[in-house]
Parts: sequence; structure tokens; C-alpha cells
Amino acid sequence: MLKNGAMRAGLAAAACGVLAVTLSACGDAGGASGSGNGSGTKGKAGKAGPGDSRARTVDLKRVPDVGDRLRKQIPSDSRQVVAVYGAGKDSADSTVVLYTKSGSTWDETRSWPAHNGTRGWTTDHHEGDKRSPVGVFTLSDAGGVLPDPGARLPYTRSASFQAPHFWGKSYWHDFDYVIAIDYNRVKGTAPNDPTRPEGQSKGGGIWLHMDHGSGTSACVSLSKSAMEYLLRTLDPHQHPVVVMGDKADLNA
Repeated sequence: MLKNGAMRAGLAAAACGVLAVTLSACGDAGGASGSGNGSGTKGKAGKAGPGDSRARTVDLKRVPDVGDRLRKQIPSDSRQVVAVYGAGKDSADSTVVLYTKSGSTWDETRSWPAHNGTRGWTTDHHEGDKRSPVGVFTLSDAGGVLPDPGARLPYTRSASFQAPHFWGKSYWHDFDYVIAIDYNRVKGTAPNDPTRPEGQSKGGGIWLHMDHGSGTSACVSLSKSAMEYLLRTLDPHQHPVVVMGDKADLNA
């Protein structure tokens, strides 16, 4: 029984960007590798994998390297922030850090190497630009091909998440686990619900999902172990959000 109820008709054709309409989905099936050397608050970002690390920084007064413009967009009741630090405007490499608020301070709990859009970042995302949108977005729903690993967010398991097998084999498991980034989507629905409130041209189907070793079309990708940790940790009662962008835009 799916936690999120029965899938609506037509969802089978949608997987991270409405596959039946476009292949500009999260897993950049063209296979272009990410550019840049990768950097973030901790070390370098390369191919996501066994490099998951436990962070040690505690008692931060604010989420590091996030300027006032974006910091003010973090809801006051949010106590979990997934920060995606892009290596550069045109780089596909990034570092993901999970921060948890305790009292009035933020604790840095985990960090992982990751990838973002193949062409980097944009403050005006459009369908097919292969850049990840800069901004602060809530995290409300999860799902994937694999069984629920103990997610706290509502989790929809369905074969409709399966990446098409005419994509390269390295992409087949991209959507085994996904967490929907609430950009141009309806909260409270399965991540692959194709509804785009702001219109198709603004893109959508932007997720945290499993990594294939290079850039995506707009999503943020991490190792399987990182996705499992986030799924088991992100709690709707803590109002989790993602703050994402290249270093310059994050600090603006």
C-alpha cells in the first residue's frame, strides 16, 4: 500500500520532468560529464559515492555562505536545511551539507559530494536549459522505484519512476530514491506528478536523486547512502528546505 495513496492516471509517463514530453529530465541521458573541480564548505565535490562524511561544526549562528537575500527566504519554522553549494556558475559539481537547528544555532551534521545541472546554475530556470535553479525550496514529498527505506516524508513507491532503458545503463538507477524539490510543482503529490502550476516552460520535476557520476538536467544527485540518510532524517515536522545555488548567487 502506498503511503501517498493510489497514483493518478498519467503518472506512469512522468519521471523527473515528464519523460513522455521531454528527455530533459534529471538524469542527463546524453552523458555529458560535470565541469569544474568541485568545491564547497568541505573539500571537493567529485563523483558521488563512498565519500559521505560526518561533519563536526556545531553552534553556527546562521547557515554558512548564504547571504541575506536567500537567508530571509528560509521559513522561520524550518529546522532542517539541505544546503547545495555549487562549485561555480557553470559547473556541474557541488557539495551538499545538512544543517539542523537546535535552539537558536545550526549544527552541521553531514556533508556529501554531489552533482547539479550539467551547465551549472541559473536564477531564471527554463525547461531544457540544463541548469539548476538557484533559490530556497521546501521539501515535502519523496518516492522512488525501491521500497520505502523508512522515510519520514510521504513516500510513493512506483515502477513509474524507472528511468527508461534507452538511456545509458549508468542512469537506470537514478530514480531508485527521489525527494521532490518544490519548484513549480504541487506539494502533497507524488514527485512525478506532471502538474506545473507556472507552466511547462518554467520546467519542473526537479529532485534530489541518486547520482550517476556526472551532471544532471536540473536536479541534484547524491550517493545512495546519502539519499537513504536524507530520507530517514528529513522530517515534515521540522519543515525541511533546500537552499541551492552557485557560490556567488548563494552569497548575494
